[in-house]
Amino acid sequence: METTVNQYLPSDYLPILIQFAAAIGFVIFALVATHMLGPKRSSAVKDAAWESGIESVGDARTPISYKYFMTAILFVLFDVEIIFMYPWAVNFREFGVEGFLQMLLFLGLLMSGFFYVLKKGILKWE
Repeated sequence: METTVNQYLPSDYLPILIQFAAAIGFVIFALVATHMLGPKRSSAVKDAAWESGIESVGDARTPISYKYFMTAILFVLFDVEIIFMYPWAVNFREFGVEGFLQMLLFLGLLMSGFFYVLKKGILKWE
């Protein structure tokens, strides 16, 4: 019995290279065109740094409480866990008892992390 092995030739990658070159070409064209066609007026007001329409005040390197970052990280963490729970809920009957026990283990680990966060007082604001 003879087996065949797929050998990829460099010409097989030609469509991918053409698409990559077209994408790079479009980006370069768009950057050059907007630079050439766009207005070139500048003023003190136009060149000032603005954040959400509010003038910047103070130093950007002012220390911020770590609780802001911890709250954001925890939000992302628990939000991502919901992403894992949704497909399980949709296919609940197909997974049977084994899937239910696996989800109980998953939720148990998730809740142990949540209780740890509560015990550490990360969500307490003063």
